[in-house]
Amino acid sequence: MGKKDDNTMKENKPVFKKQSSKEFEAAEFAKQIQEGSRSALARGITLIESNASHHFKDAQTLLQKLLPFTGHSIRVGITGVPGAGKSTFIEAFGLYLCEMGHKVAVLAVDPSSSVTGGSILGDKTRMEQLSRHPSAFIRPSPSAGRLGGVHRKTRESMLLCEASGYDVILVETVGVGQSEVSVREMVDFFLLLTLTGAGDELQGMKKGIMELADAIIVNKADGENQRLAEKTAHEYRKILHFLQPATVGWETKALACSAITKKGIPEIWDTIGEFAKIGEKSGTWDDRRRKQLQDWFHNVISDQLHYSFYQNDKVKSMLPTIEKEILQGGITPARAAEILLSQFYKNCN
Repeated sequence: MGKKDDNTMKENKPVFKKQSSKEFEAAEFAKQIQEGSRSALARGITLIESNASHHFKDAQTLLQKLLPFTGHSIRVGITGVPGAGKSTFIEAFGLYLCEMGHKVAVLAVDPSSSVTGGSILGDKTRMEQLSRHPSAFIRPSPSAGRLGGVHRKTRESMLLCEASGYDVILVETVGVGQSEVSVREMVDFFLLLTLTGAGDELQGMKKGIMELADAIIVNKADGENQRLAEKTAHEYRKILHFLQPATVGWETKALACSAITKKGIPEIWDTIGEFAKIGEKSGTWDDRRRKQLQDWFHNVISDQLHYSFYQNDKVKSMLPTIEKEILQGGITPARAAEILLSQFYKNCN
C-alpha cells in the first residue's frame, strides 16, 4: 500500500499550494495517492474542491490519470432523521468494516451557513475512534449552500478515495430534504437511518424519501428501547410492501441496530453484500453505475453554465440595474432573465 508515514496528524496540515499547470506534477501526485498517502489524498481533495479557475485544469488532469484505478468500491449513501445518530452509526459501522480488513473513506458533508457561509466541519471530532484508525479516512466538506447539501465535488472525491485503495465509501448527507436525491444519484446503496416510535415516525416520514432507500435502519435498538426498535422495523417492513422499491429486483429491507452495542451492524453489511450480488447478477449494478456517470455529466454541465453566466462581464455589469428594476416592479423576473441570457449568448459568440 506504500508508505504509511503520512498519518492522521499529518493529513490535517497539508494545504494545496497555488501553482501553475506547468509546475503541477500530476503523475507524481497520482502515484502518491495510489500508494496510499493520506496527506496526498487530502491535498488532492482540497485541489478538486477549490473554486479557483487555475486549479480546475490541474484537478481534471489528476483525475484523468487516476480514472483507470477507480470504480472498485461499494458506495453507500447514508441519511437520517434528526437525532437518529448518524455519526455514531457511521463510526460503529466504519470500525466494523475496518476490522474486517476493508479500507473505509467517509465523505461527510457539513451544512454551510446561508448567512456567513461558515461550516461546523466537526465530523472528525464526532468520529474520534474511526478517524484514528489506519484503515479509515474521514473528509468533512462544507456544502457551501449547494442544493441538496452535497458538495459539488463529492463525486470526484470518491474517485480519489477509490484510487487510493478505499473499497468502501460512505457518503453522509446533511439531511435537509433534497440531499437524499443528490446522494441517491451518486451511490450504489442508499441507507436511511431512523428512530423508534412507529406511529409518529411513519406518519412523519416522507414517502418519497422511503422510496429512495435500499434499506431502512432503526437505530438505538438497545436497552429498554430494543423491543420498540424491533417493532418499528416490523412496521416499516409492512409498509414497504406497498411502496415502489428503490432498485429493480431488490426488496427494500428494514432492520434494527444499535451503534452503541454493535448489535445488527454485521447484518447491515451482509444486506449490502447481498444487494451487490443480486445487482451484479441481474445487471442493475452496472446500470446504476452508468446512471451515476450520466447524472454526473449533466450536473457538471449545469454547474459550468451557472458559473460561466455569473462570471460573464456583461452579465455582471447589468445585474445590479436589472435587480433594482425587478425590486421596483418595473420588470418581471422572467423578462429580466431573458434580457440577461440574451446578452450572455451574444458574448459567447
